[in-house]
Amino acid sequence: MSGYVDVHCHVAALPTKDNGCRISEKMLKSPAARMVATLQGLPLDRPEEANEKYLAKLISEIESSKKLSKAVALAMDGVYDSSGRLDEAHTEFVISNDYVASACRKSPRLLMGASVNPKRRDALDELSRVASLGAVLNKVLPNAMVFDPADKALGPVWKKMADLGLPLLSHIGFEFTLIGHDQSVGFPERLIPALEQGVKVIAAHGCSNGVFFGEPHLKTMDEMMAKYPNFYVDLSALTLPNRVGALLRLARRPELAGRFLFGTDYPLPCLSYPALAGGLGAFWGAFTAGNKFDTQAAVLEGLGLAPAADPAKVLRL
Repeated sequence: MSGYVDVHCHVAALPTKDNGCRISEKMLKSPAARMVATLQGLPLDRPEEANEKYLAKLISEIESSKKLSKAVALAMDGVYDSSGRLDEAHTEFVISNDYVASACRKSPRLLMGASVNPKRRDALDELSRVASLGAVLNKVLPNAMVFDPADKALGPVWKKMADLGLPLLSHIGFEFTLIGHDQSVGFPERLIPALEQGVKVIAAHGCSNGVFFGEPHLKTMDEMMAKYPNFYVDLSALTLPNRVGALLRLARRPELAGRFLFGTDYPLPCLSYPALAGGLGAFWGAFTAGNKFDTQAAVLEGLGLAPAADPAKVLRL
């Protein structure tokens, strides 16, 4: 089946005795967690039922989409201390690589998106392991995982990823859902060392800043695209109010479509209102699209921003 591949689709899971996932009490009680639970109808007091329900809904939405062929289901690693051990006190949640691998076995429409914090002491071994499990990329969120992608000590990790052909998907901009520590580690220029090691890098969220004013990273994006042919950008979360400014700016740059990849940031909402910039017909197409994936596709297409990067040439398929 042809169609878009969503490279930025989150798996949510509550901890059970054997799934390797974690969540802090603070995160469980947060507005973000409550919003997801309410929107997805998840019983937070029954973890196994909630996890099964989330996956079933995700797979159902993918299968009902007219525009989507597959989605990369993302794991989420934790925070690691200076010795490379998991820092449980500062880790808000973990969606384990093994859980995501098992989730992907439930549907051929799901691709495994691993998450390996490069600070973990077994990072090289874990990258090899997730690659053997079929991971198509490695997702990181430096702001919340508390590491700097530009740290020279991470060179061996980037080299390992390049050797494995494992792309890096990295959050860009401010982070609010999780505790953001040093927000500057979410700037796109911090990814240059990985690019120079030969890693295919996907900068998330259209290189938007994640706040309601200014988009300073778009100039950097232009410069990095001009210099690094292995630099790509996903268009996830750009219909949200704090990132829509970047969406409207990128819509004026259709010549960059060959470096853009489709993404939603599922289960976050995909809103139809930005399509108004493309006219009432574009808005109506997005408003009546039917599910998150098709709404996102309709907005992007309505703005003349259909992502054209070939996932088969970017992901480890």
